[in-house]
This record gives sequence, structure tokens and C-alpha cells, in this order.
Amino acid sequence: MSTLFDAQRHEPLQALAWDEAAARAWITRYADDAQRAFTPAGLWPVHPRDANDDAKEGEVPQPFTMIYLGAAGVIDALDHLARAGMAAATINFEPLLDDLAARNLALVESWGNGVHGLLMGQTGILLLHYRLATDAAAKAAIADRIAAAISANADHPALEMLWGSPGTMLVAMTMHEWTGEERWADLFRTDARRLVRALVPAADAPCRIWTQDLYGKHVRYIGAGHGFAGNVSALIRGRHLLAGPDWGAWQDDIVTTVHATVMRDGTLANWPAQLVPAGTALRMLVQWCHGAPGIITSLAALPDSRLDELLVAAGELTWTAGPLTKGVGLCHGTDGNGYALLKIFNRTGDERWLDRARAFAMHAMLQSERLAALHGQRRHSLWIGDAGLAWYLWSCIEGDGRLPTLDAWA
Repeated sequence: MSTLFDAQRHEPLQALAWDEAAARAWITRYADDAQRAFTPAGLWPVHPRDANDDAKEGEVPQPFTMIYLGAAGVIDALDHLARAGMAAATINFEPLLDDLAARNLALVESWGNGVHGLLMGQTGILLLHYRLATDAAAKAAIADRIAAAISANADHPALEMLWGSPGTMLVAMTMHEWTGEERWADLFRTDARRLVRALVPAADAPCRIWTQDLYGKHVRYIGAGHGFAGNVSALIRGRHLLAGPDWGAWQDDIVTTVHATVMRDGTLANWPAQLVPAGTALRMLVQWCHGAPGIITSLAALPDSRLDELLVAAGELTWTAGPLTKGVGLCHGTDGNGYALLKIFNRTGDERWLDRARAFAMHAMLQSERLAALHGQRRHSLWIGDAGLAWYLWSCIEGDGRLPTLDAWA
């Protein structure tokens, strides 16, 4: 048994043949169920797994609003599926998004971690609103709000994807792709310069890394959810906006840090959740937020052959570990790990990885059905629930490894 993952966090893969018709039917059922379950006041019912442990008995949990966990992410997924022809768009969500942004602001402001983050705060909801808006004047006003939010988030101390500037850099990148306006490229470059100033040599490893000031702790995360890999994924996506010498230095830093922090076991590769001093116990996870899957999804678009063997070894680790016992979820679930396999397929063209990604998809559908039967409801969430699985199933049909929010807003 490899020391690079905890077998108790994984379960045996169900040997089910890929069934595209079953995947399409699941997507349609989910989209229909999600629209039936929605109300403007209650949004989507909070799943028991996501309810606040401090809630009083009999109290209806406050619905979540953000892209990561909540209404904005589900709306984004439903819109994506409707554009793909996989769901009927029976609800016009656009008139509700100003209120959703206000409710999100009231919620996350009380948490004290900032309010503008892509996955948790305002910019993700505003970006969704911009895409759904049809009135030109309204879109222009929303764009100005997005630009102001990106600027306000530039000095966020988290230096990670969910709350910090790397996430809002992706918002700037997306707006630049949609509009071609130079102001978005300028915002992206400004944040990139701040990031490079914060990337410092590690005293205990031959590389440079960021320190996150997050939830009252100072940590040096390596993975996609809160750390190095997620940050550089924004730079990789916007590398064409960076000057040649700047990008060359970034590329070398990325390769160096990834190699300096990896753990190997034969043909397998994984990364600990944090860079910690020698002798400290390592936490070895295999999920998008921490571990090999997120390293793959963050770095697979890097055009550098120095990572080829390492990324394949990370893919082998993800496949060997198998589906997560946590069940469905892009952040820390079976479908999130499946995106790593799709990314390897897109990078290498090897059909074996597409077959593996689809095997994870078939297993994830079973996991979702088990959870729905247990609780009597779907888990309406993009990054930790069924909305993300619906998007992943469509990605497996298309053979497209682009992740929701981070890679794809089409």
C-alpha cells in the first residue's frame, strides 16, 4: 500500500461500463429537480451535510449564496447545461441576482474573510450577473462593479483562490476574454505583480512559495484550493498578457516548486497539503483542494515538458487511490478527482485517461443517488454537490477537462 494516500478515505471503484445515455438522463433529471426545488426567498434547501452545527433545533438554515456553495453556483451550472442543450431553462434568474449579491454580502461580511472573492464572495456573483444580463446599460454598470471589486481585492492577505486575488484575477481574465477591453488586462497584470512580490524563498525547501493568512492562521499551502497550484493556475491562464521575460521567470518558478515539494512512490506522485518543516507529519490527501488532482487541474495547461512525467504520475496516483468516500464534489469528491483524469487526457491525447474519467463519472452517479436516498433531497451546490456532478458528466460526454468557474464560463 502506498504511503502517498490514506486508503480509508477512498472506496473501490464500481466496474460499470460508460453509459452516455445514462449520463445524459442524469443531467436532465438533476436540472429538472433543481428548478422544482428553487424558490426566490429560500433559494435552494440547505443540505444536512452543509447545515451549521450551531443552528437551533427546528430553525430553518439560512441558504447559501456563493459560487462555491450556494445559489450562484447552481444558477451557473443550470445556465451552462441549458446552453449545452441538456436542460430546459424554465426560470429567469437574472432579475434575482442583485438581491442574491446583497444577501451574499451580508453573509460573508459577518465571517470577516473579505467580501470580493471569486468562489465565496461578490465577484463570482457579479460575473454570473454580467453573463446573464441582456440590457447593454445594465451590463456596463455590472462591469464597473466587477472592476471595482477586483481592485478592492488586490491586497487580500489570503493569497489563495477562494477569497484572494488569484481568484479575482480569473474574473479579470474572463472579462478580458469576453470583452477584449484593455482595463481587464491591466487589472490582471497589476495583481500578477503583487503576487510575484509575495512569492518568497522557502527556508526549508529549494523553491519559492506563498504564505496564506487565512482563517486566523499562517500556512503555506501547496495545492489548488488554498495554495500555490491554484495561484499559478491564474497566471498560466493569463500568461499571454504577461511580458515574455516575466512569464519565463514565472514558468521556471512553477516547475521548480512543483518538483521541490512532490513526494514519490515508484510511478506515483502526490503533494502534501502544506509545506512544513522537516520532521513534521505530512497530511497526504487526494482531492482537488489538496493533493495530486488539484495539482493536475492547475498545471495541465502549462506548456512545459518538464512536468509531463510528473503530471502523469499524479494521474496514476489519483486513479490508484480510487473514488473518495466523501462522495460527490468538485472540491473534495470523486468528480473533482475525475477532472484531473480528463485534464491528463486533454494534455496527452491518451484515450485511456478519458475512459478512467468516465469510470469515475459512473461511480459518482451511484454515490449521488445513495446520498439523495439517505437524506431525501439533492445537494444543490456547484463545488461540493450535485450541480458540479451534472457539469462533470457533460464534460465526460464532451471529453473536455475545463473546470467550472476556473476554466469555463461558457
